[in-house]
Amino acid sequence: MTASHGLVKLFVDQRLERPWMGRFSEGAVGVVTRPSPLRRGANQDAACVHYVEPGAFVFAIADGLGGGPDGDIAARVALEALTRQVQQAVPGEATLRSHIIDGIEAANRAVQRLESQAATTLVVVEVCRGEMRSYHVGDSVALLANRQGRVKFETLSHSPVAYGVEAGMIEREDAMHHSERHLVFNVVGTDEMRIEVGPRVPLAHRDTVILASDGVLDNLRLEELAELASRGRLEAAVQSSADAASRRMANPEADEPSKPDDLTLVLFRPNPRLFDVATGINAVSQVSTGLVPDSEKV
Repeated sequence: MTASHGLVKLFVDQRLERPWMGRFSEGAVGVVTRPSPLRRGANQDAACVHYVEPGAFVFAIADGLGGGPDGDIAARVALEALTRQVQQAVPGEATLRSHIIDGIEAANRAVQRLESQAATTLVVVEVCRGEMRSYHVGDSVALLANRQGRVKFETLSHSPVAYGVEAGMIEREDAMHHSERHLVFNVVGTDEMRIEVGPRVPLAHRDTVILASDGVLDNLRLEELAELASRGRLEAAVQSSADAASRRMANPEADEPSKPDDLTLVLFRPNPRLFDVATGINAVSQVSTGLVPDSEKV
């Protein structure tokens, strides 16, 4: 991690077979990102973990469009622009909403300046004062699952197939195999970009915040991902979720989803101290390079 205002870790064109783990007094975060097993070239997914201040985090995934040029560059440029804006937040602010929206708009301008018709999806989650809020453009998703693996919140992907499922015109299982599942109608890098802002959702102890590129959810059903991501220690949950998606890509089976693609997954679980910080108790964070007391491991 590098320190500026808060701590920032960017993952650009990387292959992580084992999770990167960041452990904080208020919770733990795990990241896996891998290129497609069947395509040469750069990993066009990128991810960001931003520890803003005690009790406040920003997580993001950008998935550069593989059908166009410079997808990996678009993903990197978008996350760099987002991070610069979030770093302008004043400590103690009740929400990072305006900074994140400004950051996504800055990302849109930055990708447009590439002048190569590059584009990227973008999903951002703010965790602040014991609540989460999502911001997204495209079909990278944010979920919240409880300790039993039930989905408490999910974003709606900006794609015709996802809207068809939401309208009841397409069954969720049929959508996993739909020939137009890859189509997206809202991306970063266009004049028409729009930002969908989710509601504030309270977090509970042992909830899991999930961000995933379509390389994950084209290979795992939503319920499968929520269950895997909520099971056991966080590091094992990140590993098993990513490995399950990778296995589906490499070993297609009848009636199971399978679509080789770049894959990125970010999981966050709060510790009780996150809620102490939200209420002003013990509002001093400790950042760990790998170890936290056993009573606070997640």
